[in-house]
Order: sequence, then C-alpha cells, then structure tokens
Amino acid sequence: MRSFLILTIFISYSFASITGIVYDKSTNLPIKNAIIIANNLEYKTDTNGTFNIKNASTVGIRAIGYDRKFYVTSGKMYLNPLTPKILYLSSFGATNDKIMGNAKELIKTTKLNGVVIDIKMDRGQIAFKVQNIIANKIGAQQLILFKDMKKFVNDLKKQGIYTIARIVTFKDTPYITAHPEYGVKQINGALFKDKEGLYWIDASIKNSWEYPISIAEETAKMGFDEIQFDYIRFPDRKGIVFSVPNTEIERVKAISGFLKTARERLTKYNVFISADIFGYASWHNGDIEIGQRIDAMAPFVDYMSPMLYPSGFHNGIPNHKNPVIANYEIVKQSLDKALLKSKGSTLAYRPWLQAFRDYAFDRRIYGDKEIREQIQASDDFGSNGWILWNPRNVYTKAGL
Repeated sequence: MRSFLILTIFISYSFASITGIVYDKSTNLPIKNAIIIANNLEYKTDTNGTFNIKNASTVGIRAIGYDRKFYVTSGKMYLNPLTPKILYLSSFGATNDKIMGNAKELIKTTKLNGVVIDIKMDRGQIAFKVQNIIANKIGAQQLILFKDMKKFVNDLKKQGIYTIARIVTFKDTPYITAHPEYGVKQINGALFKDKEGLYWIDASIKNSWEYPISIAEETAKMGFDEIQFDYIRFPDRKGIVFSVPNTEIERVKAISGFLKTARERLTKYNVFISADIFGYASWHNGDIEIGQRIDAMAPFVDYMSPMLYPSGFHNGIPNHKNPVIANYEIVKQSLDKALLKSKGSTLAYRPWLQAFRDYAFDRRIYGDKEIREQIQASDDFGSNGWILWNPRNVYTKAGL
C-alpha cells in the first residue's frame, strides 16, 4: 500500500518574488516537477524542488498523486495525497435522485471517492447553462439538466468527492450542423456521419478548437477538480478527408496541438487535465489512424485514461485471445505497454475499467470477480486510481 505523504512548501519573499522549495514531509526530500500556477502561467519545481516566481500574489499548486489547492502566498502550503477511485455518471444519472443517491452510498461504503460526469455530452448537448453564444445559437442548450452547476460541484466537494468533468470533444452534431465548414467530410465532399448518424468536428482545423475549449473553460470555473477530454481523436473510418492530408503526422499534430492549446487556456484554473485514449493505442507504435499516439499526447495532460474494457479488445492481446477471461492481463499489460511509450510515471495513468455486461464474446456479467481482477491489475501497475464505466449508471459493491 502506498504510504500517505504530505508535501510542504516553504516560501520566502524577495523583491516581489516568491522563492520556494517543495518538500515531501514524510521523507524531507525535495519534490521535483510539482506544478505551480501563477500569473496565468505554469511553472515546475526543479530537481531540487525549488521554484522562483516574480510578481505573484496568489499561487495554485498541484502534483500527480495529490489534490490541488489555491493559496494566497504564505509561509507553508500543503497538498494531500489522493488516489481517485471513480465511477462514471451521465448528466441524466447525476441529476437523478435515485442514481446519484446510490453513487453517494457506494462512495460512503466502499473504496470509491469520486465521480466523472458528462458535461459536454455525446450528442453535443451541454448539461448546464453556459455563456458561450455559439452554444445557445446551435441548440446545445435545449436541455439544461443542472440548474446550479457551481452549487452541485461544491456540494460534492464538501462531501470529499473528487470531481471530473467529461468533455466530448470532436463528436458534435449541433456544432457541425450549424458550421459544416468545420466538419469531417467524405471523399465526395458531403459531411461524414458515424454509425450513430452523428457529425464530427475536423480536429485538423484550428479554428474549430475554440468552441470545445471555451466550454471546458466555463466548466473549470464551476469548480471541477479535473477536465477530461473524451473523443479527443479523429473518427476511425476509411474514406474520410480532413483539411490536411490524412496522414499520421498530420493527425498526431492536430490532436497533440489541441491538447497543448487546451492546457494553456486552462492553466489559470489550476485544474487537472486528462485524456481518454483507445486501449489498443498502448499496443501500436502508430496512431491507429485516429491521431492518438501516447508519446505525443502525454506531455500535455496530467493523466492518461486508456479505455481498457476487455470487451473492447476484439482481437485480444498476445497470448490472450479471449480478453474476457484475461481481465487482469488486458489491464496490466496494456498499462505496461503505454508506460514504455510515455516514459513517465505510473501515477500519470488512471484507466477506465469495465463494469458492464460483455457484448462481444460470451455475454458474461461483469461482477465481483471480473471487476476485482481489473482493479488489482491497475493497482499492481501503480496507477493513480481507476474509473468504472457502466453506460447505464448501474453499480453495485461488486469488486469494491
């Protein structure tokens, strides 16, 4: 079990500058790469745990494996160790008394301590009232599920619940219906529709990034601890065209470029940033034709969240052709492969795990054994927690 540590930051002042050293309170060793936010810019402590910031009166601070805080400059700052163990809720589930009540009860009685909630949803709707003019014009605000988003988030935080906002990024029918010039196209020039009949934003068009990033900004203002970008990719379909040549170089440049820009825009909120990635991205050196290459994405997010549902591994993995009887191996080996690509810390990963019935192999129910095997694999790898996915928002104490 990982020991619980507290970081202590000692601050000294000199001519409107803040000079500090970040220490691990338990070991009294300096902490490198702790993130310091000041003047809307991001800084990191060096190998000796030190930082120096000029003309700052307030700093935000966070670190992988810990929480985040804002401080008016003072002599000491503290971060509490945190390992988020999350369940997913749709906006409909989070605003349903019965479903939300069940989630809170599980958080009280099991190892769970957080939720990830849809904010910009799969069909382009935004679940709370935003100021973005485009969102109101294109019909993305026809269904406002959260009447007071800031209060909702604050109430969760008062209960010690870690909060993640899921932003569906490049799948957005309302936006492309209003702005077809930004849509992914077919070879004949018509707009591309996926199997659900939904339109996609062409991620290679930089002007199209403004809309999802602005929604992410408004969401961060509501107090969420983390902004999670999902569908941060190109569609996985042959015969589609973008504003640039459909090559790996261009696809990867677009996805990593978006994340870089989003991180810059979200800096001042001192919010953790994560990205959902395909499970098979761990096993390929290329971008699996969707622009997701782990080594290119990792520098711009705090956490990578590979979707490691065994049912989604239609070809299995080496030596394990039937993934639903190899739950531990699917999760552990995929994370090991991903780490080789990112060359970072195991704490920079928080995988999605399967908590729904198998749909691709033998239709087995994912209960206590299957969920526990996945969690054990994630824990053995050393990830910073995990996320359970059930699209119906049906969860029990199975595996917990």
